[in-house]
Amino acid sequence: MQRISRDDLRALLDAGSVTLVEALPEPHYDAEHLPGAVNLPSDLTAELAAQLASDSAGTVVTYCSGPSCGRSKVAAAAFGRLGYRDVRVYEGGKMDWAAAGLPFEGSRTAPRMTR
Repeated sequence: MQRISRDDLRALLDAGSVTLVEALPEPHYDAEHLPGAVNLPSDLTAELAAQLASDSAGTVVTYCSGPSCGRSKVAAAAFGRLGYRDVRVYEGGKMDWAAAGLPFEGSRTAPRMTR
């Protein structure tokens, strides 16, 4: 499973050449998520994968709360089983993003997650 660094993820986001998928329950996504991310609220099915990332040859990056959260790896493996060829995991997740002082989208106005 390929991993991606924060800097490499930012470059892909800036280029608009990535589908960024948060693999946390919907309330966590609604509260705060990385800019441009879509939410994977449940188990990945072929139909849901096509809705989230229509191009199976494009780059898909999954993330969750941080290094101790395994949801991003589970989601990445599911995309791989469905034939997506360039799937990467941002293991630092929200924790690493917040530590770098980078912006989030969502409804949260309180301090960021620290899990």
